[in-house]
Amino acid sequence: MITMPRDAVEAIRAHGREVYPEECCGALLGTIENGGGRVARVERMANAREDERRRRYTIDPLEYLRMEKLADAQGLALIGFYHSHPDHPAAPSAYDREHAFPFFHYLVLAVALGEPGKLTAWRLSEDRGTFDFEPLAVTDSGE
Repeated sequence: MITMPRDAVEAIRAHGREVYPEECCGALLGTIENGGGRVARVERMANAREDERRRRYTIDPLEYLRMEKLADAQGLALIGFYHSHPDHPAAPSAYDREHAFPFFHYLVLAVALGEPGKLTAWRLSEDRGTFDFEPLAVTDSGE
């Protein structure tokens, strides 16, 4: 399970709306507790793709390093990533699976005609063969 505050969910939804029709992406900073993730905050990241930005995102290695350092400075960890799927369902694609790691949490936001829709959570199986659906619990800020 992954737990996150409502304001973090709203920040992801706003990001998806702003960059539509391209994919947005960002980092999940938080803690791991009993195998589940607790998001403390989200950080926007630039989509480093130069092509197919409506269907793909790439995170620049220097941005990844910046997120690791930012999380560490705040006593948190980089526990995963989010991205949007413009005009597609909130489920990971084969491309997403090929570029994911089993130890991270992944959130996928559907954005249809510029309006954010369903937000889902996923973990890549240890054998990297499938994404497993993960329950997402949204809390009021401060809980």
